[in-house]
Amino acid sequence: MTERVSSVDVHDIRFPTSRDRDGSDAMNPFPDYSAAYIVLRTTAGAEGHGLVFTVGRGTEIQVAAVRSLASMVLGQPVAELVADPGALARRLVGDSQIRWLGPEKGVVHMAAGGLVNAVWDLAARRAGKPLWKHLADLSPEQLVAQIDFRYLRDALTEDEALDLVTRAADGRAERERLLRAEGYPAYTTTPGWLGYDDEKLARLCVEAVESGFELIKLKVGGDLADDVRRMDIARRAVGPKIGIAVDANQVWGVPDAIAWMRELRAFNPYWIEEPTSPDDVLGHAAIRAALAPIRVATGEHTHNAVMFKQLLQAGAVDVVQIDACRVGGVNENLAILLLAAKFGVPVCPHAGGVGLCEMVRHLAMFDFVAVSGSLDNRYIEYVDHLHEHFVDPVRVQRGRYLAPTAPGMSAELHPASRDAYRFPDGPEWADGQR
Repeated sequence: MTERVSSVDVHDIRFPTSRDRDGSDAMNPFPDYSAAYIVLRTTAGAEGHGLVFTVGRGTEIQVAAVRSLASMVLGQPVAELVADPGALARRLVGDSQIRWLGPEKGVVHMAAGGLVNAVWDLAARRAGKPLWKHLADLSPEQLVAQIDFRYLRDALTEDEALDLVTRAADGRAERERLLRAEGYPAYTTTPGWLGYDDEKLARLCVEAVESGFELIKLKVGGDLADDVRRMDIARRAVGPKIGIAVDANQVWGVPDAIAWMRELRAFNPYWIEEPTSPDDVLGHAAIRAALAPIRVATGEHTHNAVMFKQLLQAGAVDVVQIDACRVGGVNENLAILLLAAKFGVPVCPHAGGVGLCEMVRHLAMFDFVAVSGSLDNRYIEYVDHLHEHFVDPVRVQRGRYLAPTAPGMSAELHPASRDAYRFPDGPEWADGQR
């Protein structure tokens, strides 16, 4: 009997991180790290896990979007899905009725990405490999076939993509050996949440350096005098050789971003992240021109590969920040990795959220092994929150992500955590706090 998808369960899972201001920034002062959590099951008893990251209220809307799209996955032959997840991605994104609600942006697009990621998790589990290795073992032709080039060919053609992946084959085995032996560089945002007091900021900065991190990140944009004071505390704590990136989380307009960052220039910021609206390509280009050599980084709220294409074409970014949950899943992130490789821009994934560290490390490690072949100026974000809830949590040693070895994309939550943090009736929410 043909194995098929028998159910797609979607859960509203929320962690009350706002109670300690974990994850706080200028735009999100009291976030509750949350997820629309997906469990795809087959008639043979196999599972694929995925999630869509949110920050609290509205998670129920994301859950509803996933459930609306789930009918397009139910009953599908598993062998066909795992052999070509790109076909599913094109069906989900291209559905004529759902597409009207995007297209290719927002809640519906992220829902499609969550389902696509669950299928990739299932595919990697069936292959008995972590996702990064499963992707790296695909042929160049198989990889390129997973990408929808319709809106990208003015910047990246199929032939160019195939050439990039084919050329990266040289040295692949040595890079994989190096990855397994030494891991992938990480930077940490743990010290820098905007809601932390000065003592905690200084202590966590020192601990980060002692743990081997060579780059930390601070949230900025709430109050300029506070930012100057906090940057001074951080710089004194870590010394002159450790990089300090800053992140405004879209709070500024273009002139404000330029003026504010000029006041912080004395502290040698490594990059300014999300200095303005994520949709403003020309604004990012203007900020980059005005603030050089301070790097400009963005991507965690960039809707789709088309926006990344335009940011790269306009010379608007120095650092591309992919997110495992923002765009339409693994397939679209493959396109973004290839675009960044063509334009020679390093990728430093965003991972500030529940499950994002677990999932996006696979994409960065695949990129190193099979696309860019480089670790120069590349880091995966690390935040020290909520990893204990995952079956295959991240492991960071001496400031580097260790390569995961368990099959899948590492999105699976422990059943006890799903039950405890189920919203609104899980026991962790039973006290009525919101």
